[in-house]
Amino acid sequence: MALSAHVDAFARALSELKRRSGRSYRTLGERTGLSSSGLHRFCQGLAVPEHFEVVARIARACGATKAELVELHRLWAMATSETAGAHDDPVARQLPAPPARFAGRERELEHVTAALAAQPAAVVISAISGAGGIGKTWLALHWAHRNLHLFPDGQLHVDLRGFDPTGSPVPPEAAVRGFLEAMGVAPATIPTDPQAQAGLYRSVIAGRRMLVVLDNARDTAQVVPLLPGSPTCTVLITSRRRLTRLVTAHGARQVDLDVLPHHEARNLLARHLDADRLAADPRAVDDLIAFCAGLPLALGIVAARATSHPEFSLAALADELRDHAGRLDALNIDDAEANLRAVFSWSYRALAERTATAFGLLGLAPGPDIGLPAAAALIGTSTAEARVRLRDLEAESLVQEHTPGRYRMHDLVRLYAAERAAGDLAEPVRDEALTRLLDFYLHTAYTGDRVLDPYRPPILIGRPVTGVAPHPLPDLVRAVAWFEVEHANLMEAQQLAARHGWHTSTWRLGWVMHTFHYRQRHRRDNLATWRTAVAAVEHLDDPGDQARAHRRLGVALLDVGEHRDGLANLHRALDLFRRAGDVAGQARTHEAFAAAWDQQGDSERALKHAYEALELYRGLDDRTREANMLNSVGWYHAVLGDLTRAAEYCTAALELHRRIGYADGVAYTLSSVGHIAHRTGDHARAVGHFREAIAVLRSLNDRGEEASTLDQLAQAHSALGQHDEAREAWSQALELYHSQHRTAEVLEVRSRLAAIDTVA
Repeated sequence: MALSAHVDAFARALSELKRRSGRSYRTLGERTGLSSSGLHRFCQGLAVPEHFEVVARIARACGATKAELVELHRLWAMATSETAGAHDDPVARQLPAPPARFAGRERELEHVTAALAAQPAAVVISAISGAGGIGKTWLALHWAHRNLHLFPDGQLHVDLRGFDPTGSPVPPEAAVRGFLEAMGVAPATIPTDPQAQAGLYRSVIAGRRMLVVLDNARDTAQVVPLLPGSPTCTVLITSRRRLTRLVTAHGARQVDLDVLPHHEARNLLARHLDADRLAADPRAVDDLIAFCAGLPLALGIVAARATSHPEFSLAALADELRDHAGRLDALNIDDAEANLRAVFSWSYRALAERTATAFGLLGLAPGPDIGLPAAAALIGTSTAEARVRLRDLEAESLVQEHTPGRYRMHDLVRLYAAERAAGDLAEPVRDEALTRLLDFYLHTAYTGDRVLDPYRPPILIGRPVTGVAPHPLPDLVRAVAWFEVEHANLMEAQQLAARHGWHTSTWRLGWVMHTFHYRQRHRRDNLATWRTAVAAVEHLDDPGDQARAHRRLGVALLDVGEHRDGLANLHRALDLFRRAGDVAGQARTHEAFAAAWDQQGDSERALKHAYEALELYRGLDDRTREANMLNSVGWYHAVLGDLTRAAEYCTAALELHRRIGYADGVAYTLSSVGHIAHRTGDHARAVGHFREAIAVLRSLNDRGEEASTLDQLAQAHSALGQHDEAREAWSQALELYHSQHRTAEVLEVRSRLAAIDTVA
């Protein structure tokens, strides 16, 4: 457009309003208090008024609508800009200096760059969100300076102070006025109406290739008036909140910042400290990165301390952070903007009361994450209300929904949340919340354990406390899936109960995890839970519970090869069961003794205990356990070489298991009869039994027994000269042995695979 084009457009619009009104210049002059000659000059474009209020008076006298008034203002702004000398406008260069030690974030930087190509016909808006100290501003400034060549007409920047503890957020109209002045608009010509200001801002910036950086925004409402309308402009917005409405209503691209991965965190430290210092103690570097949990601000604080004390070793600095409880103190410095606790507090103060309470309680929750139903129990509310609280916290970047329905906190945010809970919530409130959470885990896990093994003798756990709704686990698939997802949380929950001296919950949590641990061959975890359970049950006046715990601990110790301590706990359990007159407990302990001696290669002792257990179960009329022990007696006879009696007992066991409908027993006994058939040279029959057993074990998700049975199946195939089938079965067994950390079995199968490859 020529220099006079905007002036002409403004004049035409004003003249059209005058024509439509049917009023003369004299009449309008009387209504506006202006001379008729002056009005004539304005309407003909011979002069442009210095103040829009003059134009507004004329337009209103002509009966202009609000929309027409806004359009007239836009045209006036462009006209006044040209008459002031469009070619001499100053170019705004408001960006702060680039971050000197920026590292990593290449994926996020590329995401911002890609938005430019993806939206060529619209203003490009990237909303960068994340927790305090995650590096949002650094990312925005680094990208901006790296791409300055794309914005030759200038760069605007404002800190909107959305979470500033020292004052209120910057009003949008104040930011707009600052932008207008930076772009050369005379202060006297800026209208007072916020809507008119925003219209003028969009008019002035239209067509210019400019970058607008809106840092530290509080919410969408604060930034909308600052958005250009021109596709030549790009906007970077940083906020602790996820500005969802900006995405849905204005087409912004969301860029969520997470913690730095290990290699990027190390690179960031390397930007601060010299390479020799890092190379001198790589273990300390790894510790520092772990304790800072990938948070750029925390890494920067540690680097600053290392720089200011070059005589300190990195190991000494890592030791300062090693204490979990005092870690935030070690990351505390005088500068509020670089003080981790202060930075977190700015987000915390913005929370509504109920959301703040939920935040504190989540900081107390054991385990690496929490599911929605568990969070509802912890907070003491419905799942619908808990979802609202969690989404509020996610919007503030204080929690992350890392998978659907599961939430986690950054490690340092969790420490801060726990501090807030200790400071802001009464001890009874905290204890009641943790009691609800532990009860949720206990009752849900108990239900799952009954699904995994419905024939396992139950224990009494009572009813859940008020406010707890256990998660339903109606079938095996969902029960196993729940245990797999919640396993780390259950382990931590038991430790939390132990630390609080809640002995009943401690031992019961060990009990409900047992079947899952046994099926998945989590031997070390099983041992840890039973050690904790036994320590707790000794505080309880219940010999039956004490006996059950010692028996399970004994079996767990035997599973990891600690034979002497395992037998000692079994003897303790048997003594307690006898004193309590618990015949069923005595039978199960004899069963455990049989397995223990079999493990030691003393099959005669194993057989003796198996017979004792069998007779006790028959006296109790416990058909399930009787069938189990028939299988065990048959197995020990097979080990001792009496294959005829072995087949007799195992066949009887299989018939009884099938009649009862006990799938676990059917699978284990099929493995036994398959082994006996293999030993007698009937390898084809053995293959059939092993295959049937594996099918049942897979339906039960019993991966440990499946691996052993696959191993036996491969041996039967090999004996038949079926090398391809043997190789396939051993390969599957090897994969399962690997996942279960069964080193001896891994080595054995590898040698068998090597041997079969040689033969083939």
